[in-house]
Amino acid sequence: MVQPVLIADPTRKERRRPTRQGKTYFLRTFGCQMNEHDSERIAGLFEADGMLPVSDYASADVVFINTCTIRENADNRLYGHLGHLKQLKDELPGKVLIVGGCAAQKDRDIVRRRAPWVDVVLGTHNLDRVLDLMDHAQEWGPITEIAEELQSMPSDLPVRRELAHSAWVTIQVGCNNTCTFCIVPAVRGVEISRRPGDIVREVERLAADGVVEVTLLGQNVNTYGRDLAIDGRRRPVFAELLRRVGEVEGIRRIRFTSPHPADFREDVALAMAETDAVCEQLHLPLQSGSSRVLARMHRGYNVERYLSRLEMARRIIPDLAVSTDIIVGFPGETEEDFEMTLDVVREARFDQAFMFQFSPRPGTEAALQVDEFVEPEVAQERFNRLLEVQSENSVALNRAQLGRRVEVLAEGPSKKDRTVATTRTRDGRVVHIPGAYPPGTFLDVEITQAAKHHLIGSPI
Repeated sequence: MVQPVLIADPTRKERRRPTRQGKTYFLRTFGCQMNEHDSERIAGLFEADGMLPVSDYASADVVFINTCTIRENADNRLYGHLGHLKQLKDELPGKVLIVGGCAAQKDRDIVRRRAPWVDVVLGTHNLDRVLDLMDHAQEWGPITEIAEELQSMPSDLPVRRELAHSAWVTIQVGCNNTCTFCIVPAVRGVEISRRPGDIVREVERLAADGVVEVTLLGQNVNTYGRDLAIDGRRRPVFAELLRRVGEVEGIRRIRFTSPHPADFREDVALAMAETDAVCEQLHLPLQSGSSRVLARMHRGYNVERYLSRLEMARRIIPDLAVSTDIIVGFPGETEEDFEMTLDVVREARFDQAFMFQFSPRPGTEAALQVDEFVEPEVAQERFNRLLEVQSENSVALNRAQLGRRVEVLAEGPSKKDRTVATTRTRDGRVVHIPGAYPPGTFLDVEITQAAKHHLIGSPI
């Protein structure tokens, strides 16, 4: 069994308050890596307060739901879970229910109205207040507290990591872009970068603790440092940060997410190619293959510019694997626009694509374009066609791996077959191999079989 790792920040002052020694908690996380990382920090706060994790709602004294609001189905799942939790709350009034994250930040009043049995509602900017808010709720009743500005960086809080060998590192929070479909700027705020020295010191601490792989997190890592100044003269840039993190002894793999195509520059590609620890993996969200639709999305690039950046990255970084995001059925998308997307997907030959049908999010510009919404059955038919084209890409590119000898990093036993280990290549491909290997083990394997979403290998 993989043992979680709890790290307390030695610079953080001790809390002068009663602890919940022996109480239990359950955390349910929806959404992106940012939310996953926030949940690790929440778990760190809970365990620093003496609480223990459990694997289900029913047996937990405290239930924390970390919410997402990027797509409509995330909202639906949230309220479905809250409805189930009402019954548990009625049976056990002492159970503490907490809703945090992006939906809480954006829809605080809706959450409170639809689920008045929730004890604490807090947003993305004041996670560090969760224990104090629990105290208030237990003494005075339900409370909603949403900070409009960031109170502390996630990395300032203690953390409970599920994997001893791999860690997320926040380098930046918030976003300054104005994509018409995206609610992130409203719930995460403006871009704020951490100072590079703080980031490097955190990575050094992680390496000393046995971490061999880090993923640098930001909403748009390519604009990292624009809000900072060193000695009042120059600003740090992401390429420089990659090189500095790559110098940390013990860190053998560095990943990052996500770059924005409009801001992806040659200096970052060169840093990727020239820094041994940086993996040959790039997530470059396309969103649409129509320049007209991209303009309506306020993406800041057209198809030609996107493809030129992609070609530049592949020219500089040998064996680069590229993944992307694509939205189908954006308001006003015509059949011609969609055919252009198919053409770009065929040309770009993405190793992997995360594909979604447009979901209007209240508070975004695109949600107001109701008269131009694509009919659901049309969007579904287009999605199916896109899935078929991308599946052909993924299968062909995975088959091209057959016979190759690659380095993999063990992540633990497969969820479907405990006699098989799940591992991952430097370029992000999942490889299943026979046997049991402790997470964090590096192996050389030969690829023997290829499927759409994974490979099968044999240890050398």
